[in-house]
Amino acid sequence: MRSTPPDRPAGRRGLRRITTAAVATAALLLAGFGTAVQAEAAQPAASAKVTWTATPCATPAHKGELACNSYRVTGGLTAFQKQQAARTGVTPKAADAATPSGYGPTDLRSAYGLTSAAASGGSGKTIAIVDAYDDPNAEADLATYRSYYGLSACTTANGCFKKVSQTGSTTSLPSADSGWAEEISLDLDMASAICPNCNILLVEATSATMANLGTAVNRAVSLGAKYVSNSYGGSESSSDTSYDSSYFNHAGVAITVSAGDSGYGAEYPAASRYVTSVGGTALTKAASTTRGWTETVWKTSSTEATGSGCSSYDAKPTWQTDTGCTKRTISDVSAVADPATGVSVYDSYGITAGWYTFGGTSASSPIIAGVYALAGTPSSSSYPASFPYAAAGTSALNDVTSGNNGSCTTSYLCTARSGYDGPTGWGTPEGVSAFTG
Repeated sequence: MRSTPPDRPAGRRGLRRITTAAVATAALLLAGFGTAVQAEAAQPAASAKVTWTATPCATPAHKGELACNSYRVTGGLTAFQKQQAARTGVTPKAADAATPSGYGPTDLRSAYGLTSAAASGGSGKTIAIVDAYDDPNAEADLATYRSYYGLSACTTANGCFKKVSQTGSTTSLPSADSGWAEEISLDLDMASAICPNCNILLVEATSATMANLGTAVNRAVSLGAKYVSNSYGGSESSSDTSYDSSYFNHAGVAITVSAGDSGYGAEYPAASRYVTSVGGTALTKAASTTRGWTETVWKTSSTEATGSGCSSYDAKPTWQTDTGCTKRTISDVSAVADPATGVSVYDSYGITAGWYTFGGTSASSPIIAGVYALAGTPSSSSYPASFPYAAAGTSALNDVTSGNNGSCTTSYLCTARSGYDGPTGWGTPEGVSAFTG
């Protein structure tokens, strides 16, 4: 149970919808968003349908590579824009990247009861972000995001930010890739949003193969990171158990992995028994609830939804006791991932420099890594994936009870219910107490 209550205000994708880019107008900035004012009013009835496209890294460039799990909004009004429109009476119309159009740090901390923890926690902790290829603008784009939202500077110069290759080099980096740069911006911004006092280590793999990404995970741990986020995945294989022992068996380290964006069906490394597999939700403001927010399973279609399912290879960890899968069940916990209720990101490499809204379980993985960091350093012999199970059924987690990510024989593996279910695990964070152990 939570000792003190958190703050609460009173491979593998088909074609994606692609339209022209659309974000909020500067009028919303003038109306006060720059000071992170939260909208309390209901959403307006009239709205344009949100459209998005998979980021380029969601389609592997080479055989044997894994895919990132992210989408970039290209049109329509996001949940955040609707809330702002209801508050200000100004409906966004212009299509530009001048102003954020997704949830910012204050929104996310409010939704997950993290306001006090984020203000006081995280100092001295390092969150590692593991991605493939290089983002040459990573530090500069992160600086823009943090400055806009009033977060302290996180730079190489002040020791907060560090970028290395999988070998640990700060100068010999992988080749640049604009698709993975979008993913990197998303991951860095979400880690910052949840744990602004944390240091950030970006480890860039030479390519998106499991061997190189796994080597990058090992590098992150060897450099002292106790929280490692991985926003990528691919089909399971008989090699996964060997990958487990080679790359993910790190006691005392919270390793989070996106559950996938292709609906019901297991992905690796989310299926690893040593990681926290993170599913995705749709997150909306709800003034009528005590929490002030509500969540459902993220599903756009049968091929665009949070992942879940039974591993074909990975053994079930001892702390997981559901009976629908004889082996590892995905997911453990969840956080926002629906592009229509997506998060604000600043990116400039290979794209018009500016603000974009992103979704996919690539957003939820670094969010949960940030929560683990706020919760404190895991004990050296622990596997932090087990921590939420110890808090199962308590107020330390927001139980997500509606929605599905497809169809399956054993309903809870693809349909939300009270208690544990595949798409959302035990639920979303309500403070940090479910992530300590």
